Amino acid sequence: MGTRMNPDEFDTDPGLVRRLIDGQFPHWAGLAITPVRSSGTDNAMYRLGEELVVRLPRIPGAVPDVAKEQHWLPRLAPHLPLTVPAPVALGAPVPDFPHPWSVQRWLPGANLFDHPLADLAPVARSLGAFVAALRDVPSEGGPAGYRAGPLSARDEEVCGAARALGALVDPAAVLADWEDALAAPAWDGPPVWTHGDLLPGNLLAHDGRLTAVIDFGCGGVGDPACDLLPAWALLDAGTRPAFRAAAAPDDATWLRARGWALAFALPTWAHYRTTNPTLATIARRTVAEVLA
Repeated sequence: MGTRMNPDEFDTDPGLVRRLIDGQFPHWAGLAITPVRSSGTDNAMYRLGEELVVRLPRIPGAVPDVAKEQHWLPRLAPHLPLTVPAPVALGAPVPDFPHPWSVQRWLPGANLFDHPLADLAPVARSLGAFVAALRDVPSEGGPAGYRAGPLSARDEEVCGAARALGALVDPAAVLADWEDALAAPAWDGPPVWTHGDLLPGNLLAHDGRLTAVIDFGCGGVGDPACDLLPAWALLDAGTRPAFRAAAAPDDATWLRARGWALAFALPTWAHYRTTNPTLATIARRTVAEVLA
């Protein structure tokens, strides 16, 4: 199963996936099962043959996301300019794995952390257009997004992480930016759709262009500021303007987004600096870009 990043993780391995598939979807019993390397903390993934991927929740908090993705991804997909995962089957809990799980279509491409693109300007424009399109999807009945609530709810966590990181950060600088974000006007529009986790590992490129956005476990409706996270987690001063122009946030949302960048980065860096080097690297870069 790989490195255990949280104490409440579920055990998964190819043998478990083989039993789940053979027991519930025997028409796929002959397909090869291959673990998928991922920096994700919520789900374990196993490629099934050439065209499918098995996705199992890795922690208790990810269990409800299985049903959420099954229900909402087919409804979101027609509105979006980039490909998103397509659920194919819903697996039932069994004694070996007493949680729901899913089978989705395998999407071609490589994630932008493991295989960064030299030219991020087209990515900035494409991703900004995706954020704008997702924001315009009808949101009635949508679940609350993981990072789409009030920024103030993360204050204790962010300040605690800044203290825990100690000399690794400049606490005065990061907390000054954090206070500026907290002081920004709150979102006063209707709740809108957000992905909530637009990190490089959840963005797929193929033939040199951004083609897909994966992992909607944090998705839901609320304040759109959280979906501007890639401005600092992926992009830089040269490419941020193109992303901002395509995403078209107002000034207050952009300022709250800087806060959401810190609300992701500081706790993530503090928690995963030894157990998930990939996430810690993204978090460290995000803090540096915010301060820059």
